[in-house]
Amino acid sequence: MTPTLHSLPRRKPVALLASGFLLFALPAALPFALAAPLALAPQAASAQQTLPEPSADAAVRKVLGEQVEAWNRGDLDAFLKGYSDSEATLFVGKQLVRGYTAIAARYRHTYPTRQTMGELSFAEIEVRPLSKDCASVVGRFSLKRSVEGGGGAEGIFSLIFEKTAQGWKIVLDHTS
Repeated sequence: MTPTLHSLPRRKPVALLASGFLLFALPAALPFALAAPLALAPQAASAQQTLPEPSADAAVRKVLGEQVEAWNRGDLDAFLKGYSDSEATLFVGKQLVRGYTAIAARYRHTYPTRQTMGELSFAEIEVRPLSKDCASVVGRFSLKRSVEGGGGAEGIFSLIFEKTAQGWKIVLDHTS
């Protein structure tokens, strides 16, 4: 007698979760259902071996740290490397200063000596990625200087960073 669909023994379906998908399988098919996700494992492992780029948060904080170090050793040129070398770069303070060249001239005019530069520190920095190539930053700055150097100064800042071919750069600086 040839078995028919109705004469075969009934088996209960088994539900299992594999790679985020709910699968229903007969108990006899269970080993095959479990083997499928394992076949993808070598691809997943090779993808994990690629080193990811630093996060926007880490990359932006690195630029800010480099700026503080440059400022505190009196290296204004190195400090300015944190800004995008573009005529679209904007500094908002007591006045609007447009373009990298004008921003650099403003810094050189305002801080002509090591004494006027003093010692810079940043605090309460918050980095918020806006997209894969853009991040906003808010924080506080403190500038310790002698009375002869202009006296201490402190305030808040907000920055917009853009990821460029040269790395993360400030494209907008609002400091008050």
